[in-house]
Amino acid sequence: MNKLIPLFISLLSFTSYAFIDDNKAPVDVKAQTVIIDKPSGLSTYTGNVEVTQGSLMLNAEEIQIFSIGQTISKMTAKGNKKKLAYYKQNQPNQLHFVEAGALTITYFVDKQLVRLEGSAYLVQGFDYFSGGILDYDIKKDKIVAKKSKNGAQRVKFKIKL
Repeated sequence: MNKLIPLFISLLSFTSYAFIDDNKAPVDVKAQTVIIDKPSGLSTYTGNVEVTQGSLMLNAEEIQIFSIGQTISKMTAKGNKKKLAYYKQNQPNQLHFVEAGALTITYFVDKQLVRLEGSAYLVQGFDYFSGGILDYDIKKDKIVAKKSKNGAQRVKFKIKL
Protein backbone atom coordinates (compact mmCIF):
# COMPACT_ATOMS: atom_id res chain seq x y z
CA MET A 1 0.00 0.00 0.00
CA ASN A 2 2.78 2.45 0.94
CA LYS A 3 4.46 1.80 -2.42
CA LEU A 4 1.35 2.99 -4.24
CA ILE A 5 1.39 6.47 -2.66
CA PRO A 6 4.62 7.67 -4.38
CA LEU A 7 3.38 6.21 -7.67
CA PHE A 8 0.05 8.04 -7.30
CA ILE A 9 1.83 11.33 -6.46
CA SER A 10 4.14 10.99 -9.47
CA LEU A 11 1.12 10.34 -11.73
CA LEU A 12 -0.59 13.45 -10.36
CA SER A 13 2.45 15.60 -11.05
CA PHE A 14 2.73 14.17 -14.58
CA THR A 15 -0.96 14.84 -15.20
CA SER A 16 -0.78 18.48 -14.12
CA TYR A 17 2.38 18.98 -16.16
CA ALA A 18 0.74 17.50 -19.25
CA PHE A 19 -2.04 20.10 -19.22
CA ILE A 20 0.48 22.92 -19.38
CA ASP A 21 1.54 21.68 -22.83
CA ASP A 22 -1.93 21.65 -24.41
CA ASN A 23 -0.70 24.06 -27.09
CA LYS A 24 1.90 21.46 -28.17
CA ALA A 25 -0.70 18.69 -28.58
CA PRO A 26 -2.15 17.97 -32.02
CA VAL A 27 -5.33 19.83 -32.97
CA ASP A 28 -8.34 17.68 -33.85
CA VAL A 29 -11.26 19.36 -35.65
CA LYS A 30 -14.69 17.94 -36.46
CA ALA A 31 -17.12 19.98 -38.57
CA GLN A 32 -19.67 19.72 -41.36
CA THR A 33 -17.91 22.23 -43.65
CA VAL A 34 -14.36 23.56 -43.85
CA ILE A 35 -12.73 26.36 -45.82
CA ILE A 36 -8.93 26.48 -45.62
CA ASP A 37 -7.17 29.58 -46.96
CA LYS A 38 -3.46 28.79 -46.49
CA PRO A 39 -2.12 32.09 -47.90
CA SER A 40 -4.10 34.11 -45.36
CA GLY A 41 -3.60 31.60 -42.52
CA LEU A 42 -7.35 31.36 -41.88
CA SER A 43 -9.40 28.18 -41.64
CA THR A 44 -13.17 28.44 -41.13
CA TYR A 45 -15.14 25.47 -39.83
CA THR A 46 -18.96 25.46 -39.67
CA GLY A 47 -21.70 23.13 -38.54
CA ASN A 48 -21.53 21.84 -34.95
CA VAL A 49 -17.75 22.30 -34.78
CA GLU A 50 -15.62 20.63 -32.13
CA VAL A 51 -11.95 21.48 -31.67
CA THR A 52 -9.80 19.57 -29.19
CA GLN A 53 -6.15 20.07 -28.34
CA GLY A 54 -4.93 18.23 -25.27
CA SER A 55 -7.43 19.09 -22.52
CA LEU A 56 -8.73 22.12 -24.48
CA MET A 57 -12.16 21.75 -26.04
CA LEU A 58 -14.07 24.37 -28.07
CA ASN A 59 -17.58 23.79 -29.42
CA ALA A 60 -19.54 26.24 -31.57
CA GLU A 61 -21.57 26.63 -34.72
CA GLU A 62 -18.53 28.28 -36.36
CA ILE A 63 -14.85 28.28 -35.40
CA GLN A 64 -12.11 30.20 -37.15
CA ILE A 65 -8.49 29.16 -36.64
CA PHE A 66 -5.82 31.75 -37.41
CA SER A 67 -2.27 30.55 -37.98
CA ILE A 68 1.13 31.89 -38.84
CA GLY A 69 3.04 29.19 -40.68
CA GLN A 70 2.39 25.96 -38.77
CA THR A 71 1.59 27.74 -35.48
CA ILE A 72 -1.94 28.55 -34.34
CA SER A 73 -2.12 32.09 -33.00
CA LYS A 74 -5.84 32.44 -32.28
CA MET A 75 -9.14 30.56 -32.35
CA THR A 76 -12.51 32.32 -32.50
CA ALA A 77 -15.68 30.37 -31.72
CA LYS A 78 -19.08 31.86 -32.58
CA GLY A 79 -22.33 30.63 -31.10
CA ASN A 80 -25.81 32.10 -31.11
CA LYS A 81 -28.52 32.93 -28.58
CA LYS A 82 -29.91 29.38 -28.74
CA LYS A 83 -26.52 27.70 -28.27
CA LEU A 84 -23.54 29.64 -26.94
CA ALA A 85 -19.99 28.83 -27.96
CA TYR A 86 -18.41 26.60 -25.29
CA TYR A 87 -14.87 26.37 -23.87
CA LYS A 88 -13.47 23.76 -21.49
CA GLN A 89 -9.90 23.20 -20.38
CA ASN A 90 -8.07 21.72 -17.43
CA GLN A 91 -5.71 24.17 -15.74
CA PRO A 92 -2.72 23.06 -13.66
CA ASN A 93 -3.67 25.33 -10.75
CA GLN A 94 -7.35 24.23 -10.65
CA LEU A 95 -8.91 21.07 -9.23
CA HIS A 96 -11.71 21.11 -11.82
CA PHE A 97 -11.97 21.97 -15.49
CA VAL A 98 -12.54 25.64 -16.27
CA GLU A 99 -15.73 25.92 -18.34
CA ALA A 100 -17.09 28.95 -20.16
CA GLY A 101 -19.68 30.01 -22.68
CA ALA A 102 -20.42 33.15 -24.71
CA LEU A 103 -21.73 34.34 -28.04
CA THR A 104 -18.07 34.75 -29.10
CA ILE A 105 -15.04 33.08 -27.53
CA THR A 106 -11.59 34.15 -28.67
CA TYR A 107 -8.64 32.09 -27.46
CA PHE A 108 -5.30 33.87 -27.93
CA VAL A 109 -2.97 30.87 -27.87
CA ASP A 110 0.36 32.67 -27.47
CA LYS A 111 -0.95 35.00 -24.72
CA GLN A 112 -2.85 32.16 -22.99
CA LEU A 113 -5.88 34.48 -22.80
CA VAL A 114 -9.55 33.61 -23.32
CA ARG A 115 -11.95 36.48 -24.14
CA LEU A 116 -15.68 35.81 -23.75
CA GLU A 117 -18.10 38.31 -25.28
CA GLY A 118 -21.90 38.44 -25.15
CA SER A 119 -23.88 36.50 -22.53
CA ALA A 120 -20.52 35.41 -21.13
CA TYR A 121 -20.05 33.09 -18.18
CA LEU A 122 -17.08 31.26 -16.67
CA VAL A 123 -17.08 28.50 -14.04
CA GLN A 124 -13.83 27.98 -12.17
CA GLY A 125 -14.18 25.26 -9.54
CA PHE A 126 -17.05 26.42 -7.33
CA ASP A 127 -16.77 30.05 -8.48
CA TYR A 128 -19.09 31.49 -11.15
CA PHE A 129 -18.67 34.73 -13.11
CA SER A 130 -20.90 36.31 -15.74
CA GLY A 131 -21.04 39.56 -17.64
CA GLY A 132 -20.95 41.16 -21.05
CA ILE A 133 -17.20 40.59 -21.42
CA LEU A 134 -14.94 38.28 -19.43
CA ASP A 135 -11.19 38.00 -19.91
CA TYR A 136 -9.54 34.91 -18.43
CA ASP A 137 -5.74 35.01 -18.19
CA ILE A 138 -4.75 31.36 -17.93
CA LYS A 139 -1.11 31.95 -16.88
CA LYS A 140 -1.96 34.41 -14.11
CA ASP A 141 -5.24 32.66 -13.19
CA LYS A 142 -6.90 36.07 -13.37
CA ILE A 143 -10.45 36.97 -14.41
CA VAL A 144 -11.54 40.46 -15.45
CA ALA A 145 -15.32 40.90 -15.80
CA LYS A 146 -16.97 43.89 -17.49
CA LYS A 147 -20.53 44.93 -18.24
CA SER A 148 -21.68 44.78 -21.85
CA LYS A 149 -21.02 47.80 -24.04
CA ASN A 150 -24.66 48.88 -23.83
CA GLY A 151 -24.77 48.25 -20.07
CA ALA A 152 -27.56 45.66 -20.31
CA GLN A 153 -25.40 42.80 -18.98
CA ARG A 154 -23.95 43.70 -15.61
CA VAL A 155 -21.21 41.71 -13.89
CA LYS A 156 -22.33 38.95 -11.53
CA PHE A 157 -20.24 36.51 -9.56
CA LYS A 158 -20.53 33.88 -6.86
CA ILE A 159 -17.46 32.73 -4.96
CA LYS A 160 -17.36 29.84 -2.53
CA LEU A 161 -14.70 30.41 0.11
